[in-house]
Amino acid sequence: MLRKLRKPRLLGAGKDLEKTLASTALVDTNETLSTDIIKNEQKLREIFSNCFDIVFRPITVHGQTRMLLVYVDGLNDIKQLNQVVLKPTMFEGLPEGLGKLERLGEIVEQQLVAVARTKTVMQLSEVVQSVLTANVAILADGESIALIADIKSWAKRAVEEPASEPVVRGPRDGFTETLRTNTSMLRLKVKSPRFKMEAIVVGNVSQTDIVIAYIDGIANESVLEEVRQRVNRIQIDGIIESGYVEEFIEDAPFSPFPTVQNTERPDVVAASLLEGKVAVLIDGTPFALVVPFTFWAALQSAEDYYERFIYATFIRWVRFLLLNMALFLPSLYVAVTTFHPQMIPTNLLLSFAAAREQSPFPAMVEALIMELMFEGLREAGVRLPKAVGSAVSIVGALVIGQAAVQAGIVSAPMVIVVATTGIASFGIPRYNFGIAYRLLRFPMLILAGMFGLFGVTAGALALLIHLVSLRSFGIPYLSPLAPQNRQGIKDIMVRMPRWALHSRPELIVGEDTTRVPKGQKPGPNRGGGT
Repeated sequence: MLRKLRKPRLLGAGKDLEKTLASTALVDTNETLSTDIIKNEQKLREIFSNCFDIVFRPITVHGQTRMLLVYVDGLNDIKQLNQVVLKPTMFEGLPEGLGKLERLGEIVEQQLVAVARTKTVMQLSEVVQSVLTANVAILADGESIALIADIKSWAKRAVEEPASEPVVRGPRDGFTETLRTNTSMLRLKVKSPRFKMEAIVVGNVSQTDIVIAYIDGIANESVLEEVRQRVNRIQIDGIIESGYVEEFIEDAPFSPFPTVQNTERPDVVAASLLEGKVAVLIDGTPFALVVPFTFWAALQSAEDYYERFIYATFIRWVRFLLLNMALFLPSLYVAVTTFHPQMIPTNLLLSFAAAREQSPFPAMVEALIMELMFEGLREAGVRLPKAVGSAVSIVGALVIGQAAVQAGIVSAPMVIVVATTGIASFGIPRYNFGIAYRLLRFPMLILAGMFGLFGVTAGALALLIHLVSLRSFGIPYLSPLAPQNRQGIKDIMVRMPRWALHSRPELIVGEDTTRVPKGQKPGPNRGGGT
């Protein structure tokens, strides 16, 4: 179940529960509150039966139950609740300075509670949903409406540096599992009324809040509308992590290459929004989704734009070299040593032959064994506790590699090739993009072992054809190189100076294409430039 809100929400997931509550048969979504507070309490207790964390707090005035508070234990600020609702009503009397109140229900009617965000609702389903989204529902005897007060407060992780995307120079803040914290961090970086955030609720059971963020006028309207449609199409019982949403909105689910970017960094999301992209933030996860996502964006790091352009350009060339090594180095070694030894210098060929003399397996089998072992060590290092994970992976690689060579199971050059390939794969900035190359390494090895360099060439051509045909929300995956865009090429393999990046990416951006006005080239003669 999902619902798109046309206006900014104040209190959480909103009020439409037709599909959810009808499917669970808990409450009639059209049923309104009664003026009898006893009947309202009975209905709510029936709906929340066996929910020990739902608190029903009656407020007794002059010996009679006149008001009822309903909230989730652990999701509200109890101190604030006591100060702004319980204490004033029970001990200090009705609010002063607002005229004479003939009945206690006027506190609810006129929203006379010292809370910044309040609203009144009339349907029972709205009360249920408000309580489940960490709000306090206040019902009064004689009133057929309920006051919803936003007094949220729960344990949450502090803002920390993202572990998956560390930088030497750049902001240290990262997203958390709380949606409101994440949206506030983005708002601090983009202080403009053009920065829009549309709220949607997804999940028949989980009722997860999702926010679509973009900058009006900069975002491509067709891409934005496509994002809205794909998110609105999602029908699922629950959303736990952004990966759930990613699998529903990606363009090519069977492609090894990701078409949706995920990031923990608010600065990356803000920079992407300024390029015309659209972000999707999901409550309960620190990973935000950014679309469209291209091949070249996967090779870029946030730090590229914080260091001087000369350094960033050099690092990008190094990354591109490591990318090719991660994919082709083992297959090229297998192809050359198995089918094309005449391409190797004589001294090096003799060294390889002497090293492989005791090995009982063909080069392709050696490579597959070592690659699988390397992937196993990498996975073990990730899953083990941090205190022992790195030690196990390093010691395991040294011990197993040395023992395998001494036992004659694999040759020493193969260990060197696989280790170099593993190091090269660590140089890819995006983790999910690196996984694609780790997977493609195995079919490339098989092609090399069966057909030599012809197999490697065929595999490379097939890979190139696939990349050219791939799209991310209608944007070509290899853009701006294919199709070629002159302004976009300035930020691919070469990171031009900031003052030279005049325009935003042409295929992604909307109406506002100017990023940096011309004439800002620095130098001793200020004001002169290109």
